[in-house]
Amino acid sequence: MSETTRILERIELRIENDIAFVTLARPEKLNALDMAMFNALIKATKLLKKNKQVRAVILSGEGKAFCSGLDVKSMFKKPTAALKLLIKPGTKISNLAQDVSYLWRELPIPVIAVTHGKCWGGGLHIALGADFRYASPDCEFSIMESRWGLIPDMAGSIALRELCRIDQIKEITMTAEVLTAEKAAELGIITHIFNDPMTEAIKFAESLKEKSPDAISYTKLLYNNTWLGSIRNALHWETKLQRRLIGRFNQRTAIARSQDIEGSAEFKARS
Repeated sequence: MSETTRILERIELRIENDIAFVTLARPEKLNALDMAMFNALIKATKLLKKNKQVRAVILSGEGKAFCSGLDVKSMFKKPTAALKLLIKPGTKISNLAQDVSYLWRELPIPVIAVTHGKCWGGGLHIALGADFRYASPDCEFSIMESRWGLIPDMAGSIALRELCRIDQIKEITMTAEVLTAEKAAELGIITHIFNDPMTEAIKFAESLKEKSPDAISYTKLLYNNTWLGSIRNALHWETKLQRRLIGRFNQRTAIARSQDIEGSAEFKARS
């Protein structure tokens, strides 16, 4: 069963077989980020957070590019509009600019960014908010902000410190170098390069549906909360989350499924 929603004429959200397909839909501008795109991306994450049936998200761009970055002409016509992106409402830890990347990390389900063409500036930061990045061989990556006299400010630095060496990231940020997919993979920025990354992303999402949704969700939470923390913090989160999992319906189902697989003739033949 498929369900499609159009969000502020900038995002297409389609849910099919419990997988959400979020597509940046401004192809005539290479999916560049204007205020409507910022708002649409944030609204999409909020809708998905409420949907308890969705098991994975695949984030992509329509047309010739994933996202070419900030629509500079649109956003800097009125500098006050760009400054609105830096406002942190209430007690939130992130602002509007950061939310389009950070809120993907906050979803309790896996998010796979499928990139092609240009993945520049803000586009790269959005992709960095995903748990995985599947790129086509032609995809180009760049931390572009220094070209405009700015620094990266869209939460991409959270993932970059987990994925890459600091000296290499300083270098490509200061130079705004455009990276090939191969170079991005070498630096650890992307997960895989595929000729057909969308097909591979769907296969991966389908495989995750076979696992306990609680285990998948808590795996994401565990590593996001501990990757750069102390040993004490890591041990704390391992115990805390495991206590929540043991004995729950989805854990019992996983055990039963595992026992069925191990008892099958095919499994015994491979053992």
